[in-house]
Amino acid sequence: MPALRITLDIAAEPGVLFALTQDYSQRLCWDPFLREARLLNGATAPDRGVRAWCVARSGLGMETEYVSWQPPRVAAVKMTRGPWFLASFAGSWRFETLPAGGTRVSFAYWLSAHPRWLRWLLDPILQGMFARDTARRLRALKRAAATTDLISYYSHARRSRHADRFPLD
Repeated sequence: MPALRITLDIAAEPGVLFALTQDYSQRLCWDPFLREARLLNGATAPDRGVRAWCVARSGLGMETEYVSWQPPRVAAVKMTRGPWFLASFAGSWRFETLPAGGTRVSFAYWLSAHPRWLRWLLDPILQGMFARDTARRLRALKRAAATTDLISYYSHARRSRHADRFPLD
């Protein structure tokens, strides 16, 4: 299944947006899709190999594992356990500095439905649902960047206990 990519330009630094999107203690403050988001197995910050559990407002949960961790530019996960109708899922956040300032935030994902014999029907439906939800999430991130104090909190990340996990440059 080809990747689907949703992109939005946001007036904030890449490192700050990277930190905000990958901080599970703050995820529910801005992400309207989720009702639960936590790291597993005692992890306190994301990194390659760390697993996370996220539950959508619909009640469907997915366990993912970080397969790429390149602050402040890329974070990518693959599904290790999820809803019965997903055979596979992978997603990546990308943060690109814009020449005029700000950041181009992209979320790309790859998915395939289960059962295999219905993929011709289910894959396009799931793609449409994920595209709609991802666009909403990125708009909520942009709104949080513009209207909350979350950005100023992460702008001071170098002094935080996670400064080494969320470098700003």
